[in-house]
Amino acid sequence: QVQLVESGGGLVQPGGSLRLSCAASGSIFSVNVMGWYRQAPGKQRELVAHIYSGGSTSYADSVKGRFTISRDNAKRTVYLQMNSLKPEDTAVYCCFAGGVREDRTSLRTKDYWGRGTQVTVSS
Repeated sequence: QVQLVESGGGLVQPGGSLRLSCAASGSIFSVNVMGWYRQAPGKQRELVAHIYSGGSTSYADSVKGRFTISRDNAKRTVYLQMNSLKPEDTAVYCCFAGGVREDRTSLRTKDYWGRGTQVTVSS
């Protein structure tokens, strides 16, 4: 079984910064893609950013230039550096790991989700 544990959320003033971390643990041979979704009350879930094992990244237009996603494959950890935060960034941020192979002898893959961490941007 694979688990994802997020950390780093909290309350920050507009213009401030936060760094989210998400560590994957358990039976893992490889992980194809890791990233972050967010969901604010009354809004649709939004894919914030994701990063592939090779390092290619993608961002939502709403966070381009302010957020940076990075990944430590050895630690099976993905990070989201969030700068110039705005009140509209307030949401629960959930980490995901996609295309997880748990066994080198099997090509079967699964997707996993973290429980989420609250980010609140307010003065």
